[in-house]
Amino acid sequence: MGLKKIFPIIFLLITLSLVGIIYIQINWIVTMIENKREALSHNMADAVRSVADGLTTQRVSAPSFKSFPLKPGSMWRPADPLLMEMMRIPPITQTFSPTEINNRLRKAFNSRGLKNAHFEFAVYSNIGSTSDMSFQAPELRSANFIPEFLDSVNNVSFNTVLQAPESADANSVLPDEGIIVVVHDFKGLVQGEMRIMIASAIFFTLMIIAAFYVTVSALLRQKKLSEIKNDFINNMTHEFKTPLATISLAVDALRNEKVVADREKSGYFTGIIKEENKRMNKQVETILQASLLDRQEQQLNLKPLHAHHIIQEALENVRLQLEGKGGSSELQLNAKTDLIEADEVHFMNLITNLIDNAIKYSKENLLIRISTQSSARSLVIRIEDNGIGMTKETQRRIFEKFYRAHTGNLHNVKGFGLGLSYVKTIVEAHQGKIRVDSTIGKGTTFTLEFPLKS
Repeated sequence: MGLKKIFPIIFLLITLSLVGIIYIQINWIVTMIENKREALSHNMADAVRSVADGLTTQRVSAPSFKSFPLKPGSMWRPADPLLMEMMRIPPITQTFSPTEINNRLRKAFNSRGLKNAHFEFAVYSNIGSTSDMSFQAPELRSANFIPEFLDSVNNVSFNTVLQAPESADANSVLPDEGIIVVVHDFKGLVQGEMRIMIASAIFFTLMIIAAFYVTVSALLRQKKLSEIKNDFINNMTHEFKTPLATISLAVDALRNEKVVADREKSGYFTGIIKEENKRMNKQVETILQASLLDRQEQQLNLKPLHAHHIIQEALENVRLQLEGKGGSSELQLNAKTDLIEADEVHFMNLITNLIDNAIKYSKENLLIRISTQSSARSLVIRIEDNGIGMTKETQRRIFEKFYRAHTGNLHNVKGFGLGLSYVKTIVEAHQGKIRVDSTIGKGTTFTLEFPLKS
């Protein structure tokens, strides 16, 4: 099964796996947050209950009427209001200060690993159950209790009624009191406790997504390289097959006795063989140059050059080809300074390739305009044509090796797709820049910028 057929299957399987993993991660995080919320709620309620029990135990164990000595022969009468009042345990507001209660709560919270929990509290009296607390004014409260208690969206309240322990004196009378503790930003506290776990889950999820992206990108590149390889082989076969066929025909013609006897015809067919041989050598040289540049083994022979002379010579080299297509050229060499440091052969080749590219992808009445401008530090060369133009997609990929633009019904454009890749490599090797601007049906402009020789 080829890569083109198996790629959609691989992509689908990886996508389903990624979606499944992310779904499981999200459900796991939600479950962990809910478990942490319940655990924190239990710990906080337990802390409040322990403080309430401690406050109650301390008050019940305080000296009562039993510690007062009775006269011999006297009898306690339970109905005596005075004695009942003496037995009654004093309320929290008369026994503990807000600071003492706050310290007890803080200690209880810290002992249960709730050091980051911020709370406010209040004590209510004359209550029948915890549900009665919210309808009364507190007897004792911390400074910010009221606003925190009213914010039921972000905060959570824990209520408990103060009850005497089983070991307390049954005759003790405990006031009907309750305590409410409001924990500030409970949701944020839960998330803070889960911060490391959530961050780890998000990190590894992102790693999985990154791995998915890298895998798909590698597959796309492999698919693209496979297509490029096939196109290159097809182009190379076509480029070599045509001259080989022409040479074969010319050789067969030279074997003809009439052609051998005619020097003019012999010279004609010999010239064809020579030209086709040069054409094949040029194609082989192009492939070898691309290979050297790819391995960065090409050495530049830099020396001071006048760019205007190179441009004029390159244009002259393709003049016959340009005139053969009914085209014309226009030079506007306006740069005051054109001295650059460049490799003469490669600089000539890159200018020639750009002009040749304009001729290949041309239409009727082709006009090639070459202009130059200079600044204090750089020389700018513009090569414009009124050819068929390029799409935005082609402009993004035009400098890729082996890439060839689709030309619609135009089938006379030959090559390996190495010309513009070579141009960009040579421009950058000269510390220059290249930019392309094109519009379909209107033409293309290549802008080159090279540093001037100082």
